[in-house]
Amino acid sequence: MGLNLNERIVKVILPNMLGYERIAMASLASFAKMYDYPPKRIEDLKTVVSEAAINAMQHGNRGRPDAVVTIHIKFKEGAIQILVMDEGDGIKGVLPKPNIERIVNELDPPIGFGVFLIQELTDEVEFQVDTNKGHCLRMVVKK
Repeated sequence: MGLNLNERIVKVILPNMLGYERIAMASLASFAKMYDYPPKRIEDLKTVVSEAAINAMQHGNRGRPDAVVTIHIKFKEGAIQILVMDEGDGIKGVLPKPNIERIVNELDPPIGFGVFLIQELTDEVEFQVDTNKGHCLRMVVKK
């Protein structure tokens, strides 16, 4: 592309309302295209940022209409790094691994499925990264 975009941060601030995660998905897809990410990895990126934003809205911010979800996106060391920050206290303890077969067969609610997807589709994931204002989820996705 000719642009030196390394380590420039794109910041997206979302209202704490379901549906706005689509803005994060579109922003991240556009960002990934600038770095020639293949279509499959772009879909992975869209999925993980959507799941992370929805979890931040529902669980981190507990649906509070006055809260926001802040997302930082940057390209560093050959990968896209995404931070998703909410205004909550973070995940308490280790989440149990969901039984995907039971969820797919509608025998269990889809609790934990978003975290499972994030873990499966990222190259690195770190929960419980504290910030001054709340909780942060860090994800790294390589080409």
